[in-house]
Amino acid sequence: MIIPWQQLEPQTLNNLIESYVLREGTDYGLQEKTLVDKVNEVKLHLINGTAAIFWSELHETIDIKIIK
Repeated sequence: MIIPWQQLEPQTLNNLIESYVLREGTDYGLQEKTLVDKVNEVKLHLINGTAAIFWSELHETIDIKIIK
């Protein structure tokens, strides 16, 4: 099930994005980005519709997926 990011409290959304960024082994290229930069980048993906928040009822987990 897709959870609209707008339905989450701002702090909850920020915590979710931080958790996602910290566990992902994402390669950001030659220049390392700060946690704040990474969080802001994911927020922009959510706002632009190029990412979504998914809730799995079966596994009772939540995740963010970048949609390309």
